Amino acid sequence: MGMLSVEEALEKVLAYVPVLEPEERPIFEAQGQVLAEDVVAGFDIPRWPNSAMDGYAVRADDIRAASETSPRRLAVVGEVPAGRLPEFEVGPGQAARIFTGAPIPPGADTVVPFELTDEMRNGRSRRDEVLVFKGLPRGANIRPAGEDLRAGSVALRRGQVLGPAQVALLAAVGRARVRVIRRPTVAVVATGNELVPPGEPLGPGQLYDCNSYGIGAMVRRDGGIPWLLGIAPDDYEGLATRLRMAMTADLVITSAGVSVGHFDLVKEVLAELGEVRFWSIRMKPGKPLAFGELIEGRPDGAVRRVPHLGLPGNPVSALVTYELFGRPAVLKLMGRTDFSRPVVEAVAAEDMPGDRRRVYARVIVRRGPDGKYVARLTGPQGSGILTSMALANGLAVIPEDSPGVRAGETVRVILLEWPANEGLE
Repeated sequence: MGMLSVEEALEKVLAYVPVLEPEERPIFEAQGQVLAEDVVAGFDIPRWPNSAMDGYAVRADDIRAASETSPRRLAVVGEVPAGRLPEFEVGPGQAARIFTGAPIPPGADTVVPFELTDEMRNGRSRRDEVLVFKGLPRGANIRPAGEDLRAGSVALRRGQVLGPAQVALLAAVGRARVRVIRRPTVAVVATGNELVPPGEPLGPGQLYDCNSYGIGAMVRRDGGIPWLLGIAPDDYEGLATRLRMAMTADLVITSAGVSVGHFDLVKEVLAELGEVRFWSIRMKPGKPLAFGELIEGRPDGAVRRVPHLGLPGNPVSALVTYELFGRPAVLKLMGRTDFSRPVVEAVAAEDMPGDRRRVYARVIVRRGPDGKYVARLTGPQGSGILTSMALANGLAVIPEDSPGVRAGETVRVILLEWPANEGLE
C-alpha cells in the first residue's frame, strides 16, 4: 500500500472507533459530555409573568398620558419581592412596588422602572404613593410565562454537547442528573530504553519522556481521562505487560516503535496481542502511524477489542498526529460528531517551504493592524524541536507537492487556539 492521505487515514480511524455507552452524571460533572437523551421541560419557564426590572407594577391605562411636566400620581398598595406570590390586586389608580423576577400582581400589566418615577429623585419621602413621569405601552418590562420554555417542549436535544449555558439550563428545568455518553479512558504508553520519567536523573544517552505528558494533556483537554502507564522498555515482555494492562482502557495510544528500527518491537508485540496496520501518511511531520485493535479473550468466551493508535516517537510528530487522528478518535468515543478545528486564511509573514508530503507548519497567528490574520513560523520546523509546538497557536497547511508559500501569500491555518487581537511586532 502506498502512502495514505490524511483524509483517508482519518476515515479509517473513525470508521472503527465506536461511540461509548451512556452513563448518568450530576449535571455539574457533565460539562463537555454529550447528551444521551432529550431533556423536556416539565413546566413553563418562567412559571408566571414576572418583572424584568426593579420598579412599579401598574396599569398601562393609568400612566398613558404621564410626562415630566404632568406626572401621574398612583397609590402604592403593596410590595412584591422576588420569590413570593402577591396576595393583593392592583386596581385603577394603584401601583405595587416590585423587584426583578417577582411575579406580576393581578390587575397590573406594565412595569415602570424606578428611574421613571420619583423613587430615584431627591426629596421623595412618602411610601404610600408614587409619581410616574413617562407613559409606557402595555406589557413593558414584563417577562411572560413560558417566554423561555413551554411545559412539554424540548429544552436540550440528544447529541448536544454540554457547556456552561447548557448546564445552567438543566438546572433551570430542575434536573440534578442527566444521561450522557461517558468519557473514555485513554491509556498512554511511551516506548524506549532511552526514556526516563521527569524528575529522575538522566544517565548517558537518556532523555526525559515528554510524549506521555504531552499526549495525556491533549487527551484531558479533549474531555478524555488520560491514564499514563509509563515507559515500556525495548523488550518483548516489558512492552507486552504494559499493553495487557492498557486493554482495560477504551483507547490505547503508544508513541515510538512504529517506524523501521532495530529495537522497534511494537510491531511484533502488537501482532501477537491484536490486529494492527502500519501506515505511511502523506504528511510532515508524522509519516509513520499504526492503527488497529488489541484483542483480549475472556474466561466466559467474550472478546474485548480496544482501538490502538501508534504515534511516531519524535515529540512534534507525536503531538501533530494526535491532533489530526487521536483527537477525532477521542471525540467520537464521547459521542461528538464535529471533529473539525476552526480554519482561517492568513497572510504568511515569511516563506514557508513545501514538500511532496502535506506540511503542517507550526505558526503563531495574530491579527495585523489591518485586521487580517498574519501567520509566522515559530522557529525551526524539525520534528524533534518541541519549542516550535509550544509557541504555536496554529498549524499552517501547505498542500502536497507544493513548492511552498511565499511571504505575502495566503495560507490556510488550523487554529489550535484563537489568536490574540493584536498587531505583529
